[in-house]
Amino acid sequence: MRPYSVAVAGTGSSLLVVISQQILTVGRPGAPRVLRFVVPCDRSQLISVPFGEPTITRGAMAENAAFPYPSDRLQNATALVTGGASGLGEATAGALLQRGARVAIVDRDGERAKGLADALGDRTRAYVADVTDEGEVARAVEAARSDLGELRVAVLCAGIAWAQRTVGRGRPADLGAFETVVRVNLIGTYNALRLVAASMAANQPDPGGERGVVVMTASVAAFDGQIGQTAYSASKGGVAAMTLPAARDLAAIGVRVCTIAPGVFDTPMMSGLPETSRQSLEAAVPFPSRLGSPAEYALLACQIAKHPYLNGEVIRLDGALRMAPK
Repeated sequence: MRPYSVAVAGTGSSLLVVISQQILTVGRPGAPRVLRFVVPCDRSQLISVPFGEPTITRGAMAENAAFPYPSDRLQNATALVTGGASGLGEATAGALLQRGARVAIVDRDGERAKGLADALGDRTRAYVADVTDEGEVARAVEAARSDLGELRVAVLCAGIAWAQRTVGRGRPADLGAFETVVRVNLIGTYNALRLVAASMAANQPDPGGERGVVVMTASVAAFDGQIGQTAYSASKGGVAAMTLPAARDLAAIGVRVCTIAPGVFDTPMMSGLPETSRQSLEAAVPFPSRLGSPAEYALLACQIAKHPYLNGEVIRLDGALRMAPK
């Protein structure tokens, strides 16, 4: 084989790679030609490395690319969880606490929230708030910041479910029920998003310029809504749809926004289902064929919070499930 060389150079924002090789042209032994592949950059400081040598040479870009985030980003961070007294929110509060965060549990069930906070220990506080109430959420956010420190993470889990056909037995669906579902799941999520983001704007940025991260909760019903789920799908579809514009809005202040779209999870919403219905739901999940665990939602929420490059994304968490019409 004829020798070839690789040259790599970089600046703070560009990279130049040149690969040169001499090969024999077919039918003309001994006649070399050179193949060059070039990605241009503004400036170059070429370093030629003969093929086969064990030394790896890095240009200026590689040497300046030290990862600026500690692996324990949640350690001593303050996190706020809406709907934090049960289901996905309760699991998330516990997972954040296990990773060293201080946790503000926000729920309209104050007694349950306080009981959970007491059980989790002195790094946890409970605040009573209905996510649809601007004043209550604003007071909870302010109190959490005062008690636990500047908010770095918010996971928004508060929500309700409802099922009703648009027209059933000749009668139109209940408009009030539709409004309530949208108000809690969509408007309540946006209310919490804007208030926690405003609090995060006052934070000192970390080495990467980040001031905070918000994780919202949609559902696979945003994409695969079933019969009777018009209200629920509309509300969760709204959450999914506002993820990217919210991330773009808040980029200016260094706040990331992502959304988790869970499939069928073993939460209190599922507790009333008969066993045959649970088994049917589990069988519809390709793999693993079971209901999701709230701990798995919590794990992904923590991973999003820790990963500095995840932003503006809706992540399905569903075991490859695609819901049938009913």
